[in-house]
Amino acid sequence: MSTVLPGPLVSTQWLADHLSAPDVKILDCTWLHESSNMDGRTQYRGRHLPGSVHFDIDAVADKTSPLPHMLPPAAEFAKKVGLLGIGDGDKVIVYDRMCGGAAAARVWWMFRTFGYHDVAMLDGGYGKWVKEKLPSDMSPVRPEPKTFTASLNPALVRALDQMLANVASGAEQVIDARGPAKFAGSQDDVFPAKKKGHIPGAINLPWGDLIVEESGELVQPDAIKARLAAAGVDLAKPIVVTCASGTIACVVMLALYLIGKTDVALYDGSWAEWGLKDETPIAAAA
Repeated sequence: MSTVLPGPLVSTQWLADHLSAPDVKILDCTWLHESSNMDGRTQYRGRHLPGSVHFDIDAVADKTSPLPHMLPPAAEFAKKVGLLGIGDGDKVIVYDRMCGGAAAARVWWMFRTFGYHDVAMLDGGYGKWVKEKLPSDMSPVRPEPKTFTASLNPALVRALDQMLANVASGAEQVIDARGPAKFAGSQDDVFPAKKKGHIPGAINLPWGDLIVEESGELVQPDAIKARLAAAGVDLAKPIVVTCASGTIACVVMLALYLIGKTDVALYDGSWAEWGLKDETPIAAAA
């Protein structure tokens, strides 16, 4: 019998109840910036959810781009996902170790951008799972390769030229998920940049405002709507999300998806690209 995902998020209880389902595949998407002197694969090897395999956003990426973990071609994504033991029809659960699940949310976006919707993020991630004393494992998982089909949906991704055009047109609202100091230009970003600040006209909604600090879960839908309203976001208008490198912005995207805004796009290059270019205009706090 085929497993049915309850939505874009699954609870720790739901996953615990479906751990043994043959069509449920779990991806440990833990990713850490190099400045942490740690890496996600090492964290995965130490301990992970039973049966999970590691998904590295830096490995499943466009290797021709100098920018961090840019979206790969569809064929490359399909090949690498298939090698992780995920095939058409499987139910994919993504999680990571960061409170709020930034890298996992990016992987959720990647699957959807390649036309695959049987994917959900574990609400609260690894931290909540362990806190509830649910089972974890140290043994390596060697998945059996499967056939996975991917087809790019360009509506869910934005490139530099589109973002430049949007500065002039203002057709799409841009939500910047970085912290207020990086948005204001008073703090350096985590990736090399020539400039500090934000895309002109962007709205700042720090992703941490959408996370319950104690559990790492997303806040409830009513609270999501309240935070968006307070930031000045109009849900009736098109939205693009951005951040430093296209990770934490996906948490904001997932929150929007939860309240029915399912057509939000990601500016994949984000500030890692915008902050390096000579032709990009910037805004910063006075």
